[in-house]
Amino acid sequence: MLAVAVLLGGFALLLAWPIPLVLSRASWPNRSPAIALALWQAIALGGGLSMIGCLLVFGASPAGSLLGAAQALLPLLFTGPIPPEFGVVHLAALTLAAGLALHLALNLALTAVRAERERRRQHQLIDLLSDPMPGQPRTRVLAHPVPLAYCVPGIRSATVLTDGLIDALDEAELRAVIAHERAHLDQLHHLVLLAFRAWHSALPWFPIANRAERSVALLAEMLADDHARRESDDEALRRAMLQVGSGGEPGAYADSGGVVPDVTMLEARLARLDEPQQLSGPLTGSAVVWTAAIIVAVPIVALLATLGALA
Repeated sequence: MLAVAVLLGGFALLLAWPIPLVLSRASWPNRSPAIALALWQAIALGGGLSMIGCLLVFGASPAGSLLGAAQALLPLLFTGPIPPEFGVVHLAALTLAAGLALHLALNLALTAVRAERERRRQHQLIDLLSDPMPGQPRTRVLAHPVPLAYCVPGIRSATVLTDGLIDALDEAELRAVIAHERAHLDQLHHLVLLAFRAWHSALPWFPIANRAERSVALLAEMLADDHARRESDDEALRRAMLQVGSGGEPGAYADSGGVVPDVTMLEARLARLDEPQQLSGPLTGSAVVWTAAIIVAVPIVALLATLGALA
């Protein structure tokens, strides 16, 4: 079991720093944001499972298996005495594993509650201050001179446009903006962003958490852009993006308190409009998908292998 703990620890270290760093600097995610987004989710999930699993397996190693450790410790948790084969370091590892898992789960729950509260507040304001847009279901028009467009997710989702934006855009540009915002809603980008926001909130001192959240936010924007490109042409989307600028999407991000698109993200989105949308070939895309699957499978298989292993 100690070998498994070392394996999980090394894997967690790789997923915590060098792999996300390389991915955040790579150029291919701009050409295939959907696959890159899946890979980021696999890295986050695999890294969390590996960190917790490493501590759990090491702490349970005196019993020879996770099940054996549970049978040896749980009945004596409050009555004692603790079996002598479990030293302080093993108990500390088990406590840290439980504490980390609880910390991550509570942060996710708290982030979700805050996001839902903010979404309800935004829907109340939209109902009060905006009017339905004729011919466009789930779209509201807000009387405001600044060109803005954003979406508010939830069971009762809404796309919000301002009078200033409608006056500034032609028909093709407006169609691109609406398609972009609806892609955020239909593809449930707010849930993906919320998960990474919770990760960053749980580990604010962890530099890669901020890098991951920012990369995922940019990929979500690019996915929405690709949907808009299918509804309109690239030039119309480019003109619309320049009109809206980098401050046009508060609704999709403010509900989770996460990263808000900025000028750097806007420049990256504009630059990729002239680039191909796919990876160099299907084999490359398949390799990335398989890599994501392996990243998640490694800690799961390792933990299952030690669940009832013999001492």
